[in-house]
Amino acid sequence: MTHPIRLGSRGSTLALTQSNGVADALARRGHPCAIIIIRTTGDRLAEQPIEALPGKGVFVNEIEQALRDRAVDLAVHSMKDLPGDMPAGLTIAAAPPREDTRDVLVGPLQSPVTLASLPAGARLGTSSLRRKAQILALRPDLTVLDMRGNVDTRLRKLDDGHYDAIVLAAAGLHRLGLAARIHEYLPSPAVLPAAGQGALALQTRADDAALIAALAPLNDDATMRAARAERTVLAELGGGCAIPLGVLATVEGPRLTLSAALCHPAGGEIVREQMTADETPEAVGRAMAARLRARAAHFLADLR
Repeated sequence: MTHPIRLGSRGSTLALTQSNGVADALARRGHPCAIIIIRTTGDRLAEQPIEALPGKGVFVNEIEQALRDRAVDLAVHSMKDLPGDMPAGLTIAAAPPREDTRDVLVGPLQSPVTLASLPAGARLGTSSLRRKAQILALRPDLTVLDMRGNVDTRLRKLDDGHYDAIVLAAAGLHRLGLAARIHEYLPSPAVLPAAGQGALALQTRADDAALIAALAPLNDDATMRAARAERTVLAELGGGCAIPLGVLATVEGPRLTLSAALCHPAGGEIVREQMTADETPEAVGRAMAARLRARAAHFLADLR
C-alpha cells in the first residue's frame, strides 16, 4: 500500500486503545496508519437508554458511512457493536484473537462484592437488556438501573456512589489495564455475552483487495468462525443492540458449540438452547436461530 491507511475509530479511550493496537500491528508489517476519530449517534446520545436510540448500529453507522464515502479505509469496531447484517459493499476482513468473552461485576474501589454478596435491593448498573434479564434470573431481588457512557464514565459513576455495583465486559477492562477493578467474572452459561463480545472487527470495503491482504496476518481463524456463528444468530433474529440475546460459540477443530439465551424484554423469561455441529458457522447459526424462533415466537415479534 502506497499511503498511510486511514483508520476510522470512535473517540473513547477504549476505542482508541483498540484502534492503536491494530495500527501498531499494521505498522510493524510496513503499513502505517493515521487514525481519524468519528463521533457516532451512540456517542452523541450518551444519556439515552440503548433501546431508545434510533435504528441499529448506533455505535458504527457513521464510521461505516465514512468507509462507503472513502473518507477512511479501515474501521476498528468492538464486534458486539455491529448489527447482524453487514452493509452492502463492506466486509469484516479480519478478527484478531479474541479477549475474554465474559461479563464481570465491578464494585466500589474499597468494597469488593460478588453477585451473591450484594444485599437485597442493591443498585446494579447496566445499559443492557440482555445483562439485566440474565442477572435478574439469578438475583431477582436486585434493583437494576440504566447506565450509559464509556468505561471511564461508568466507573466514575460507580465510584461517586450512584450504584452499588455495575456490570461491564471483561475484554474492555483487560484492554484498558483495569483488570484489578474486576470483583467477579460472571459464570457462563448463566450469563452469556453479546454476539462477538471480546472480539474486534476490522472492517473494510469489500473491493479493497490490497488492504484485505494486508489485514490477513492479523486474523485469528477460531475467533472469526465463532463470530460468524454468533452474528448469524443475531442477523437471523433481526438484531441490533436492542435484541436481548446472549450467544457464545466455542471452536474445537471443525466442531463448533453454540450456546444462546434469548430474553424477554420485560424480563421473567429466558429461552436457552445449546447445539454442537461440524457444519459451517453460518449453518450452525441459522439452526440455532430457528430453535430460538420456534420457542420464543410468542414474544420475538416484540423485539423487532
